[in-house]
Amino acid sequence: DYLERLVSDGCNMIFSTSYNYGVTTKELAQKYPEVQFCMATCSNANEEPYLKNYHTFMGAIYQGRYAAGVAAGMKLKELIDDGIISESEAKIGYVGAYPYAEVISGYTAFLLGARSVVPQAVMTVKYTNSWNDPTIESQVAKALIDRGCDVISQHSDSTAPATTAEDNGVWQVGYNNDMIAAAPNASLVSPRIDWGIYVTEAVQAVIDGKEIPADWCKGYADGAVYLSPLNEKIAAEGTQEAIDKAAEALKNGELFVFGGPLKGVSPDGEKIEVAEGDHFPEQEEASAPSWQYIIEGCNVVQ
Repeated sequence: DYLERLVSDGCNMIFSTSYNYGVTTKELAQKYPEVQFCMATCSNANEEPYLKNYHTFMGAIYQGRYAAGVAAGMKLKELIDDGIISESEAKIGYVGAYPYAEVISGYTAFLLGARSVVPQAVMTVKYTNSWNDPTIESQVAKALIDRGCDVISQHSDSTAPATTAEDNGVWQVGYNNDMIAAAPNASLVSPRIDWGIYVTEAVQAVIDGKEIPADWCKGYADGAVYLSPLNEKIAAEGTQEAIDKAAEALKNGELFVFGGPLKGVSPDGEKIEVAEGDHFPEQEEASAPSWQYIIEGCNVVQ
C-alpha cells in the first residue's frame, strides 16, 4: 500500500530499504515501468524477469564487520595481556537476527577480524528471529554474557545489546549506528554503510539520462563502508592503528576476508572449503551476501 501511494503521489524514483520488501517491490516495478525502483539488501534484480526499472544495491558490510572485529580482537588481547582472561577464555557473543546469509556472512567476517589479533578467539551466536526487538536482543545478549562472552556484537537494529553489555561490565561492537552515546563505557565502534554513495549515483544517473546498474555493491575502497569513530576512552591501545591497517588492506585488495584456507558448513549441511591462496567471492558477483557457512570455532545455540 505504501509503495502504491508513492507512485500515486508522482514519485519517479522509489527506494525500498528492507530485504523483506524485495518481492513486492519487483512486482510493482513490473506494474509501473515508468518508475525506477531501487531495492536495498536484495539480489532479485539478477533473476528473471529482468527489468530496466528495477535495481538492487548493498554495501560490502562484511568488510566493515572484519575491521570492527579487529577492534574486538584488540580488546580481547588487552584482557589476555592484563591477566583478566586466558587465551582459552577469549569468547565473543553475537546477537543475530535470522540465520540468513547476510547475518552469517557478517558474523563470520567479524570473528575472522577478531582472530587476526587473537587466533584462539571463539564465538557463540544466538538468533532473535527479529530485525528489531529490544527486549529479545537484551535477553539474548545477557544469555551470551552468562556464557562467558566478554565482547558482544550484533546484527540487530536496537541499542539493547550495547546497554546490556554496559549493565554487565563487558564490551560491545554495534551495527548501523554509533552506539557510544547509549553505552559510553561498553561500546567500542560500529560498522556502517554510507547509503548516500549509492543514492547519489542512482539519482545522478536518472538526471543524466543514463541507466542505473541492475545490481550494485561497493565497499571500503569507494567509501560505501566505514566504521563509526572509535571509543578511544575504552579501546585497547593501538586499536585505531590496527583498524587502519586492516582497512587499507581491504581497500587495495591485499586482504580478502574470506580467504583460504577456510572451511564451513551451512545450516542445511552444505560444505565449503576455500583453498589457501584462493578466496570466496563475497558480494563480487551479486550485491547480496552469500557466505552462509558456519566455520570452526563458531557455535550457534538456541
